[in-house]
Amino acid sequence: MLFAVACGRGETHSPFAATSGVTRHNIGDAGKARFVPLRPMTGDVEILQGDPEKTGEAFVMRINELPGTKIPVHSHPVDENITVVRGTWYFAIGEKWDRTALRALNTGDYAYAPKGSSMFAYCPDGAVVQVHGIGPFNIHWRHGLKTLDDKNAAATFTFRRGDVISSARGVGTIRQGYASGDIIQYEVLLKTGAVVMVDQSEARHASQ
Repeated sequence: MLFAVACGRGETHSPFAATSGVTRHNIGDAGKARFVPLRPMTGDVEILQGDPEKTGEAFVMRINELPGTKIPVHSHPVDENITVVRGTWYFAIGEKWDRTALRALNTGDYAYAPKGSSMFAYCPDGAVVQVHGIGPFNIHWRHGLKTLDDKNAAATFTFRRGDVISSARGVGTIRQGYASGDIIQYEVLLKTGAVVMVDQSEARHASQ
């Protein structure tokens, strides 16, 4: 998901650093025809065409939004064209994360966010969102971004990587944590094998 791959240390950065969470489909073959079926995604992002990091280059990518994901307020320096290709995704334009402002986008629905717009989103049950535009697709997090990899992570996060927690979504092991403003979430691998996002306020040590 976009929150998960955006692990840079600054407020503005590219979320497409070399990582196992990003799959690139022959983006160096510019001008060549290609067909990329919509299959179950195992990573966070699939780049289907172009390079989102290159200025002036058109790109197309799919983002795997995990169940429970809250995407904090952020903006991009370029226009963003959004199409939901699987599931339901909730999206809004605004300066403050507000659940009541979110609008449901179902499979096939489209949204447009002009460059510089402040936006946020929520995905309760999981979805795949396809985004296209002209790079560079950098992210500016309104309230910065922290992860469990930060040296002072304990000042923000109650739990650590490897902790076993329980929530309404089940029991699982924490793989990573993300915080921006009031939103603090953990990426959790459930015992069922599913991967979800869990709010810190809803998590408990499994032994409790």
